[in-house]
Amino acid sequence: MVVNPFKPTAGKMPPILIGRQSIIDDFSEALTNGVGAPGRIMLVTGQRGFGKTVMLTEFRRIAKAQHWEVIGETASTGLVTRLIAALSPSGIHLDQANISPSIGVSGIATASLGQMHFAAESNPLTLRNALNKRLASKKISKGKGILITIDETQAASHDDLVAIATAVQHIITDADESDTPDADKKGVAIVFAGLPYMVNDLLDNEVTTFLRRALRRELDNVPLPDVKNAFLETVAASGKTISEEDALEAARKSEGYPYMVQLIGYYMWQSAQRQGSRVITADDVAVGFSDALLAFDDAVCAPALDGITGAEKLFLMAMAQDAPNPTQVGDIVGRTRRSRSWVSKYRAILIKDKLIRSSGHGQLEFTVPHLGQYLQSL
Repeated sequence: MVVNPFKPTAGKMPPILIGRQSIIDDFSEALTNGVGAPGRIMLVTGQRGFGKTVMLTEFRRIAKAQHWEVIGETASTGLVTRLIAALSPSGIHLDQANISPSIGVSGIATASLGQMHFAAESNPLTLRNALNKRLASKKISKGKGILITIDETQAASHDDLVAIATAVQHIITDADESDTPDADKKGVAIVFAGLPYMVNDLLDNEVTTFLRRALRRELDNVPLPDVKNAFLETVAASGKTISEEDALEAARKSEGYPYMVQLIGYYMWQSAQRQGSRVITADDVAVGFSDALLAFDDAVCAPALDGITGAEKLFLMAMAQDAPNPTQVGDIVGRTRRSRSWVSKYRAILIKDKLIRSSGHGQLEFTVPHLGQYLQSL
């Protein structure tokens, strides 16, 4: 049975992690280089469809290959509760959970970080203690540790992020203060992945200031020559062929957006397959792009606009009138009937959130491919 080699499903590993090797190397080398290596605390950001979930999947694969224990989580209510449960010995059942960051009042009391009560224990088990207990187990070899990946970090509660950040910071400090030889120290690696504004929210929090020392990597568009080569190699490995010219045209249509690369690849390959052809033609590329756009609008463009304010949407709609071409900042003033200071304010906000970017002197363009055309259709 011939299987389509392209995998546009969220989190599914694509055939080639094009344009991401340097980030993969940063992480893999950090595990090898021991406690304190910068890549052991990493912030991975990017717009929807830029491959954040795929990167976390690859990181977990690498860690497992290096004999680390791995825990993969997606931020939602009860995140710290689930982390503690995953770290705890089997057979311990949750009685009740009360997760909160450490709060101390001099001379009065201190509440434990990430506190949870278990039916099997009378004492609260904190996230820090759960990590330390797991690291102390014989199941984790010397020089190895625990990798925790957290996807969709922008959806995490403030308290959960504080609890996780504080616990990991203490684990790192504990390792630094031990007399264990560096080569034998067990450690924790943690990778947060989320939308671009996540970084500002994390780093602005006074309790998580240690994350400013984390290695920050932003996933961006993949260079078109790399996309073209990925199409050529992936198609050839599947038993079909595509010309250099058609592979380049498919790459241009993707605009180097990783999810669109997978969508176009999937649908153009499927178009040829339905005809029983071993050759992906220019017509297949056109069909693939048309089908990809429908899926892209639902999976990327619509979610990209979730949570934007009315003022931000007004700004984007003014830009959309020029899509797919860039927009002159001066034209936005007239179209929105707002002041230049208003335009400057929302220009800065939307650039920070990676929805738009500067494309030359006095010009702006959408960061997400086809977002302008999608707004035109609303």
